Amino acid sequence: MRSSARVKPRSVLRVLLLAALIPSIAFAQEVPSVDRRAAEVRHLDLTYSFPTYRTKAEWLARAEHLRKQILASAGLWPMPPRGALNAQVFGRVDRGDHTIEKVYFESLPGFFVTGNLYRPKKSAGKLPAVLLPHGHWTYGRLENTPLNSGPARAAAFARQGFVAFAHDMVGYNDSAAIGHRYGGEREALWGISVLGLQLWNSIRAIDFLVSLPEVDAGRLGCTGESGGGTQTFLLAAVDERIKVAAPVNMISAHMQGGDLCENAPNLRIDTSNVEFGAMMAPRPMLMVSATGDWTKNTLSVEYPAVRGVYRLFGAEDRVHAIQVDAPHNYNQESREAVYGWFAHFLQGRAGRDPIKEQSGGVAPLSDQLVFLGRPRPAGELDEAQLSASLIKLAESQLTEAQPRDAAALARFRESYGTALRYSLMAEYPEPDEVIAGPARVTKVAGLTKEEISLTRRGRGDRVVVTAWKPERPSDPPSFVLEVRSRIDNPVDEKPELAPSRVAEFLRSGHTLIQVVPFVGAPPAPAGVKFLTTYNRTDDANRVQDILTALAYVNKRKGPGQLSVVADNEAAWWALLARSLAPAIDRMAVNVAGFDDASDEAFLKHLPIPGLRRAGDFATAVTVAPLTPLLIHNTGGRFRAGRIAEVYGRLGRGTDFREHRDRLSDADLRAWLVPGPTKRITRNTRK
Repeated sequence: MRSSARVKPRSVLRVLLLAALIPSIAFAQEVPSVDRRAAEVRHLDLTYSFPTYRTKAEWLARAEHLRKQILASAGLWPMPPRGALNAQVFGRVDRGDHTIEKVYFESLPGFFVTGNLYRPKKSAGKLPAVLLPHGHWTYGRLENTPLNSGPARAAAFARQGFVAFAHDMVGYNDSAAIGHRYGGEREALWGISVLGLQLWNSIRAIDFLVSLPEVDAGRLGCTGESGGGTQTFLLAAVDERIKVAAPVNMISAHMQGGDLCENAPNLRIDTSNVEFGAMMAPRPMLMVSATGDWTKNTLSVEYPAVRGVYRLFGAEDRVHAIQVDAPHNYNQESREAVYGWFAHFLQGRAGRDPIKEQSGGVAPLSDQLVFLGRPRPAGELDEAQLSASLIKLAESQLTEAQPRDAAALARFRESYGTALRYSLMAEYPEPDEVIAGPARVTKVAGLTKEEISLTRRGRGDRVVVTAWKPERPSDPPSFVLEVRSRIDNPVDEKPELAPSRVAEFLRSGHTLIQVVPFVGAPPAPAGVKFLTTYNRTDDANRVQDILTALAYVNKRKGPGQLSVVADNEAAWWALLARSLAPAIDRMAVNVAGFDDASDEAFLKHLPIPGLRRAGDFATAVTVAPLTPLLIHNTGGRFRAGRIAEVYGRLGRGTDFREHRDRLSDADLRAWLVPGPTKRITRNTRK
């Protein structure tokens, strides 16, 4: 290379021009040409990568987010009231070195958790206790084969000085009133699912264990296999009372659980079981895997990822992984490793080596079946009755939580505002998160039209907005975001053909920005199940796109005023988006007579999981800044009275208006842009 070569001035100019262009080129390239959400379907059999967390604080923030996501997905945010367990413990059988008793208790009024309580015969002082959820074996907790024996596991723990409780999955053995396929689309609106019911049962099972006088509430463990492994790490993720855990044959980066009881809506959006498992940190956890199932890569993939989180706590010695050469199991070798781990951390035993399982046979089924020769409890609910009871309970919780002062409003935002946020799985972007591609500028009928593509950094989404700039902008500047739906006119209509609303806003000096949110996800591949466990609904994505557009407009408008107008289904999305956005100066929405008291209407038009549990539109308005809001075209069906009560209770009654019929564009402009224009007076409610 000749360092003395002379560089021509023209070459220098080219280099400088290229350098100047590079930032804008990179800027444009960050907006994808195809919306990732319209091209990708996530599901339980994908291989998921584990994010890198650099600090303990970063992980703790993520873990708290995931804890709320799990609870909201399970319909347990806010938590239902913990009623009396009314536990019945009977049928004691002496097995020489331990005893077995039959148990049932009410986790919810009319729903009974069933199982067996194993206790050591000889013990002194308070004892550690262990909860033993089971997997999807033919006989559930009663399975007794070389691959898995629930009774052998429970008996071994009791012989070693633990109190052990082995309980039924919903729909297994004695838990027969509710089927294991319980739940449906309507239940999903209310956050009701078999996963949520089982997680609640596990929480109440811990309540039952700590109610026993001999149990040390500070020394509780949980271990289960397969679907019981899912129950183990979900319980440990949300209940800090679990001090030691051993999820067996379940934490995998490429299979997330194939049963309905492992796949509630919204549960694994943007996450996976590996993150859920890592939430145990820094509490001791043993990861048990097998060479013959989906945990075959644990030692090289999942365990190093989880260990990285423990490293942030300086607690690498509290997590360990073993692998047995066997098919899907909880066999004796696996169990013995778990006994040693639990004995070390819950009983203070030196070392963590496996403890040999004593052979002594297992109790006959007659000693284990709770309702053998015994009537089922009075007041037990069937599936329809349980759903009705849980919906009624959710409604009463919501009614009792309605805020009447600033302190109650803060509590409501934390409870129901959080529930709504995790139902929508949406967020208002940070200022530097929204990236705008270069505007495509054209002139139409003397007006400036800009088409801009937006994305959120690292998300792969794509939102197109159209901005119409007036010839003479208002002073101070005024921006109107019009949210449009599939049933509205196309966004790129010409001003001279536009409805009066568009033309009049422009003539009045307002910058009009239009957005048509997400048009829809691709069809799911054949055989893919549990779509809403892994993917946001189309309507939730539309709410997110409105938030992205709002963030863009807020950044663009500076100190100017921002108003929002929307019709039909776009109005429903806009009301929900309002809950997560900063203050919108004024909003006018045509709700098209949506019947918001009808589950059927939500299922047909707005099937977002957990939305009804969170309080839908009334909660969205309550948790948002109470700025002026007009709701029209209620048709006597949309319950705007709920929202009027919110404004009234919090001293902002004059900022809300309801109209039964659809208002004219002139009336809307009078509301959105206050001034010496015609006031809306007919058939309104303050």
